Amino acid sequence: TDLRPLDILSEVVPAGRLARGMRVFQVQGLRGFQLAAARPRALAFPASRLFVHCNRFPEEFSIIVTLRVLGVPAKRNEYIFTLMAEESPSVLVGLRYAPHKLHFLFWSQERAGGWQTRVTFPNVSLSDNQWHTLVLAVSGQSFSLTVDCSIPKDVMVETPFPASLSVKGASFYLGNRRRRKGLFTGLLRQLVLLPGADATPRICAAKNLKEATLSVPAVLQDLPAKPASNEVLKYPYETDTKVTLGSRPPCTKQEKAQFWFNASRRGLYLCNGSAWISMLEVKQKLDYVEEYQNLVTNSETMGVEVFAIPKVGLFAATANRYTPPGSAIYKWTDGKFVPYQNIPTYQAQSWKYFTIGKKIFLAVANFEQNDRGQEFSVIYKWSRRKEKFIPYQRITTHSARDWEAFVIEGEAFLAVVNHREGNNHNIDSVIYRWNPRTGLFETNQTIPTSGAYDWEFFTIGPYSFLAVANTFNGTSTKIYSHIYIWLSGSFQLFQSILTFGAADWEVFRIGERVFLAVANSHSYDSGMPAPSNFYAINSSIYELNITAQMFVKFQDLLTYSALDWEFFSVGDDSFLVVANSFDGFTFSVNSIIYRWQGYEGFVAAHHLPTVGCRDWEAFHTAEGSYLLYSSAKEPLSKVLKLKTT
Repeated sequence: TDLRPLDILSEVVPAGRLARGMRVFQVQGLRGFQLAAARPRALAFPASRLFVHCNRFPEEFSIIVTLRVLGVPAKRNEYIFTLMAEESPSVLVGLRYAPHKLHFLFWSQERAGGWQTRVTFPNVSLSDNQWHTLVLAVSGQSFSLTVDCSIPKDVMVETPFPASLSVKGASFYLGNRRRRKGLFTGLLRQLVLLPGADATPRICAAKNLKEATLSVPAVLQDLPAKPASNEVLKYPYETDTKVTLGSRPPCTKQEKAQFWFNASRRGLYLCNGSAWISMLEVKQKLDYVEEYQNLVTNSETMGVEVFAIPKVGLFAATANRYTPPGSAIYKWTDGKFVPYQNIPTYQAQSWKYFTIGKKIFLAVANFEQNDRGQEFSVIYKWSRRKEKFIPYQRITTHSARDWEAFVIEGEAFLAVVNHREGNNHNIDSVIYRWNPRTGLFETNQTIPTSGAYDWEFFTIGPYSFLAVANTFNGTSTKIYSHIYIWLSGSFQLFQSILTFGAADWEVFRIGERVFLAVANSHSYDSGMPAPSNFYAINSSIYELNITAQMFVKFQDLLTYSALDWEFFSVGDDSFLVVANSFDGFTFSVNSIIYRWQGYEGFVAAHHLPTVGCRDWEAFHTAEGSYLLYSSAKEPLSKVLKLKTT
């Protein structure tokens, strides 16, 4: 023999044609044959198909089996395969399973009249509804069984395996011994005879035991979850369907072909081995917004950041005005945000959550000096041992308003908005680059800004952009804000847009269209007559014009000292919510949710009473979708729930 693996299973299904009653099932991401409904002789083929050049069974060999066993009654034996002479009821070679035992059978013709020898391996438990791979190695009087690459079970018997076992006129029977009694009821995926070698090293070299195969029939090999275009599956298969309820479960090869029903979104999803594919989903519609939680904060809140730490939970960090008590982090627990950690801050303006590799960070923008007259903002790092954020790096800033974290060409950056230094609003804001050698952020580039409030990073195709919201140059809020593009290792000016006390940029996409919305807070110019209302002013939405290679104005919306935009989606619908903070008379102003109406642009859909609204955050949980707004005028923020139909 040339030591070629002899695939017994493939011989039963030449060219993928299944015998009548033979079925393919997929379980736990693997496919196998179910044989129970087939006639025994339909699952047979002559041994001469395998032993083409010699009609003798090899003296030394391995048998490799991958199977999934169902519960077997206490006194029942089930045959995995047999090799039998045509006119004899005797089993020349066979493998059968009994509860907690595996028997290997062979016919020894060296004794008068021949003799059936049975080699028993005790304490072999396979009836756990899991896939198992067995390697049986035979050499003379030595028999060794390895189950799932565990410690081999070795048995020595008095009668050696015959040196010359004739298979002339014999046939292999799959899952039976030529009769229905003892028929194998489980699933078979691999049944291979490897002459002349112990296959254990070859099988157990695979990192993933499920990939440990010598030969698997094409019918059972992995195929795409969805056929290309309208193609019909070449090899249809069945599966033991399982539907999971609740929050999104993992989707790996283990869960392949399983379903997940998302009750909150009324959607049915199929796992393709790596991602959940929508099979049936009722598209939600936003009906109305209801008050869900009053979140009492340490003091007035200038900004809020909602983020999720994998395997830990959902959090919200509030940037609070006063120290003490500083700012707070809340954890989503039993459907509500509850206090989790307090952090000393100095008139904090905003938080930014970001990751670098497996490291988790949270940066705060401090507006004022600390008790020692030092002015710096702080980057905190998540401690997995303490399950808290601990100080990691302090960076000198000047009345910092905002942090923005981003990655370009695999390198991590962090940009700070410096608002003013003393009474000088025309100062540099700074972009820092992560140094993986020192594990610190180091200055990479400075950009002149004027009383800036916000950075917004975004990408379009291969290009990276950074937009700054310039608010005040010392005499006027009617100034240009700038969009920069990353070229040749630094940000260079791409476009300037006239803004009026710009406090925020928000980039978003609807289909293939790219938009950029600016929140204009007020119109003031020391050299011009005062307007009737400094704060009732249009905020604008710009759309990228690919042909002109610039953003052009798409729509103006009347806002009242707007400080933030937040884009979110419900079903197929897109929304923008604005943080209106002051109308010139009162801080109790309605903030507006605008619905995307296509040709009409954004149309006001919901008016939300807010007090000094400073920031909006949209987030989702298994229970539904929410909006969180922070108030810069009272120590109370609110969680609102989006009610859908």
